[in-house]
Amino acid sequence: MTDTSAHSTAGAAPSPAAPSAKAAGEKTAYLDVRDLKVHFPTDDGLVKAVDGLTFKLERGKTIGIVGESGSGKSVTSQGILGLHRRTRARASGQIWLDGEDLMTVSDERMRELRGNKMAMIFQDPLSALHPYYTIGSQIVEAIRVHHSDTSKSAAKARAVDLLGLVGIPNPTRRVDQYPHEFSGGMRQRAMIAMSLANDPSLLIADEPTTALDVTVQAQILDLMRKLQQEFGSAIIMITHDLGVVAEMANDILVMYGGKAVEYGPVNDVFYRPEHPYAWGLLSSMPRLDRVRSARLNPVPGNPPSLINIPPGCAFHPRCRYAAEVAGDACRTQVPDLLGTGPDHVVRCHLAQSRRAELFAADVKPLL
Repeated sequence: MTDTSAHSTAGAAPSPAAPSAKAAGEKTAYLDVRDLKVHFPTDDGLVKAVDGLTFKLERGKTIGIVGESGSGKSVTSQGILGLHRRTRARASGQIWLDGEDLMTVSDERMRELRGNKMAMIFQDPLSALHPYYTIGSQIVEAIRVHHSDTSKSAAKARAVDLLGLVGIPNPTRRVDQYPHEFSGGMRQRAMIAMSLANDPSLLIADEPTTALDVTVQAQILDLMRKLQQEFGSAIIMITHDLGVVAEMANDILVMYGGKAVEYGPVNDVFYRPEHPYAWGLLSSMPRLDRVRSARLNPVPGNPPSLINIPPGCAFHPRCRYAAEVAGDACRTQVPDLLGTGPDHVVRCHLAQSRRAELFAADVKPLL
């Protein structure tokens, strides 16, 4: 569960002090992201892909990051891995991993951490895996980069063990095959095997079940749960599928327009959501366990351009309740992240009591 201290200052600039300098007795999160910003200068303007994101994650826990395409989910994960360092991106803020600020370490140190202490399952395994090299040789390389004293034969034996661990049949033969010889589900399993090659303590899964059928999806999620229990990894699950988040995550971070609009424990966000955007996401989910009394209610309109983000609340052009806020605040003032309960924060100008009324009247009957 998230540390409430992360939310009480979510709208303010982060303190430069390291987590180790906190008051005695205060729990330190394994991953502590503070006011992360990743902007991309372009000829058309500044793309504010991530704009002031703060969250925490403990080992053995999972946080689900959800939102529409273009909300900043994948850029956040790439920022944690330091993949924007050699681009034109302007990155700022703090990313503390086990007491070490990843925003200030050298490129050499980042390469040591990437793939060893933290790893990522990329969204498209077919494009993430090199087509000219066998699956086994790519896993061997991931092992020997961080353990140069490991022989090729020992690394290959480890690769075979990993492929067997993720449920690939006949791993001794499959280890010498190429990515195009694997099915989509097997390539995803191979990506998971590669990411786990060095037993990382932080695993980022970017749409790990995209384009997989539901049976393979269930197998992949079950595998990730078992591996988390075995290695105690902290997992960031990035997905559009709220069903996956409900099954896997302890906390949910809802992103919109590069910002967090709601953040809290999974049960709070699913059963007592506070933000109208979260209401829209939940209302657009089909239910298989009961007959719906009304049609699905998708979020109207389209996500905003990250170059020309609407003033005020970025969601206000698509929000049916914006007119209720006095003084046109939704269109002129960016709302702060404010606490609505233990470990639960929301970025909305509507009063909490009014949000409760609207949710009970307009949204809950549809869920």
